[in-house]
Amino acid sequence: MAVTKGYKQLIEEAEAVVKTYSVEDAKGFADRDDVVMVDIRDIRELHKMGKVAGATHAPRGMLEFWVDPESPYYRESLADESKEYVLYCGSGWRSALAAKAMVDMGLTNYAHMGGGFSGWKESDGTIEAVEAK
Repeated sequence: MAVTKGYKQLIEEAEAVVKTYSVEDAKGFADRDDVVMVDIRDIRELHKMGKVAGATHAPRGMLEFWVDPESPYYRESLADESKEYVLYCGSGWRSALAAKAMVDMGLTNYAHMGGGFSGWKESDGTIEAVEAK
């Protein structure tokens, strides 16, 4: 069976409907209480490379479950309507798709950081280590 809509088209469609912040924009969120940076990478990526200082971790595979109050996995920390949640991944692809999923769920306070953690690291953004438990 042939792929009829590839990942590039899915990302392009996602970025057409979600708010995208640049790495430089996101670096300005460090002192803001109304913005939560959310790392959606796999925990092994966080252990290996660290994360944006102060970011919350919500793995991509659990995000829809963690934001839905009807889910047994619901996390109130991802549902504060007074905050904007800025998702990021390694390069900005997964976070674009994840932010689109949040829009599809009716959430209007989710965005993503283009360039991802790679862009953050390249721009000398503050990184904190994540130790394996």
